Amino acid sequence: MEKSLRKPGGRTPAHLLRRTVATLGPERSLRVRVSSRAVVGIGLAVAGCALSGLPLQAVVAGGLVALLALFTVADTTVRGQAVTTALLPVAGFPVLALAALLHELPLARDATFLAVVFAGVYARRWGSRGNALGIFAFMEFFAAQFLHTGPERLPETLAAGLLALVAAALTRFVLWPVERGTGPQPAIVPVGGRGLSRPTTRQAFQALFACGFALAAGQALSLDRWYWAVGAAWWIFVNTASRGETLVRGFRRVLGTVTGLAAGLLVAVPADGAVAPTLAVVACCVFGIFYTAPLSYSWMMFFVTLMVGMLYGLLGVLHPGLLGLRLEETAVGAVGAVLAVAVVLPVTTHAATEVWIRRAVHCVHECALDAARRLAGESGDGPEARIAELELLLGRVRLSVAPLVHPLSPMRARKARARQVLALLDDCARQVRGLAEAAADPAASHDARLTAACERVEDAVRRLAAPAPAPDGTAPSALAPAAAAAVEPPTPGDRALAHLHALENALHQLAAPLHTPPRTTA
Repeated sequence: MEKSLRKPGGRTPAHLLRRTVATLGPERSLRVRVSSRAVVGIGLAVAGCALSGLPLQAVVAGGLVALLALFTVADTTVRGQAVTTALLPVAGFPVLALAALLHELPLARDATFLAVVFAGVYARRWGSRGNALGIFAFMEFFAAQFLHTGPERLPETLAAGLLALVAAALTRFVLWPVERGTGPQPAIVPVGGRGLSRPTTRQAFQALFACGFALAAGQALSLDRWYWAVGAAWWIFVNTASRGETLVRGFRRVLGTVTGLAAGLLVAVPADGAVAPTLAVVACCVFGIFYTAPLSYSWMMFFVTLMVGMLYGLLGVLHPGLLGLRLEETAVGAVGAVLAVAVVLPVTTHAATEVWIRRAVHCVHECALDAARRLAGESGDGPEARIAELELLLGRVRLSVAPLVHPLSPMRARKARARQVLALLDDCARQVRGLAEAAADPAASHDARLTAACERVEDAVRRLAAPAPAPDGTAPSALAPAAAAAVEPPTPGDRALAHLHALENALHQLAAPLHTPPRTTA
């Protein structure tokens, strides 16, 4: 059989698939593998629930549990991921049971749902594990409303959830262990604070206000589908830290929902719940959700909305009016989120951005120090771990300044300032990576010029941390030797020195935009 499947040159289709994925680049290849694994894991969960004789609603609930288990668990180690996966039913199934028992008691149900909202957001103070458990608990309550899970359906729904978790864990840790052997992944230490100044505490109160508004307004629109407004408000608060970020995320959610509903009219309505096309489209949507989540919230919401439309068709309740109601409920949730960040313990975009920029600059400094220690011949870890952390911090900076560089932003001066800061930070990252490569060469060690250059980098970082602006936005004359080193064939020490000079120059240029009050550029 294998011989009959071989292509010219002796390569099987599986081999060609692996080769194709490998040519995509490490980051894209990882996204493809994670997305494909999600399709397999969720498919295995759905198949297991269906073959166990569970009814359709329970099968859908099991598929959602598998999706959440594969999507939300993001610990930095495989062992941590296993622990969090094992804790998911502890956090979520009691919430599901409570939602089912309160199904016919609207006031108690609504109050409990808001309590789950607050607790789920507050749990983010415990890092990625708290975030995953909080999301899972919220979504279990949400799923009970989506599937109209009452006490009579609770046993079968819990059974489906357990089967789905087993299938998701089996796929993640045994059948397709993508993360195995990659080592601990870098993580950003959460911003600190106490009391109401702690970001998770502030966001918990904001989410409580937003979801309370969405619940009331959503029920005014529909007593049956009000939960979509609450879900929209909740998810807008994930990975946001300022008014601007929340506004942009709300806009992107509405945009993704609108396009997803348009696709639903073209695909989900004609399919009308037919099993084969529904499963095929849902599988494509699952892949799209996982693949686009790190890239574009609008595209992720497009696939989520289309998938939900297909599931509504499978459940036999889909019609164009329902899709229109979904858009209205999403808009209500977005309005609630925007109001919450505007009136409840608001944080400006500038304040949030400055925190992440300072942390990125500090990380650049630490990367340079680690490289300098390696150049001096000291033992210990090199700058590689710090560089990975820097990439995460730069991603957080980009997310924070997204409202300022958005095409619809009317503040041109602030937009230019934000773009300048991003370009200079990206330049710092490039120089640090180049410095790390040069420092890894033993021939670059013990160069007195490098020690002096590292000291100047440290001085540039101190200038950025100082409240007063630099005398001018230019680097001092000490940068000149970098050009002279290019006359002769560069040695590893010369390359390291050039990267340090360029890093110093970028840090000095950062002083101008960072020490300019934002209101003067408005």
